[in-house]
Amino acid sequence: MSTIDESRPFIPVNIAILTVSDTRTLETDKSGDLLVGLATAAGHAIVDRAIVRDDRAQISARLERWVANPDVDVAISTGGTGVTGRDVTPEAFRDVYDKEIPGFGELFRWLSYQKIGTSTIQSRATAGLAGGTYLFALPGSTGACKDAWEDILKWQLDNRHRPCNFVSLIPRLKE
Repeated sequence: MSTIDESRPFIPVNIAILTVSDTRTLETDKSGDLLVGLATAAGHAIVDRAIVRDDRAQISARLERWVANPDVDVAISTGGTGVTGRDVTPEAFRDVYDKEIPGFGELFRWLSYQKIGTSTIQSRATAGLAGGTYLFALPGSTGACKDAWEDILKWQLDNRHRPCNFVSLIPRLKE
């Protein structure tokens, strides 16, 4: 159950969006566009956006740049979370994590199961923390990105969400 405490002021977070794809461009990146639209509609700021190939080293390097950037609170990727040979996003994210947040992938697949059934088992959506930055890896479909945002991230990236949320922890992440 998601509850918003309207007595608290909203605190926007700075988000970077990463699309992992061998074929997408900014002009054809529907999932990246969707995430940008959802995040900005919620009141957050998009501070960077990039597209990298399905390459573990390139994905990790981009994440590391954002983790090192104090202007990035959250990085969200789309693509590369499947099970084919080119799908290496979860491995690249784990190369960068200080701490994994296993509940994110578990909750995403549980919610997704209610919509697409057993096909959700092919998703390796993941999340974690690195250097005080939240990292979320979502599947490449617009439906999966919308579901992850609307059912999880919209709530956890809103400091008014009760009983708890990720934003309220940001000041303590580097302790």
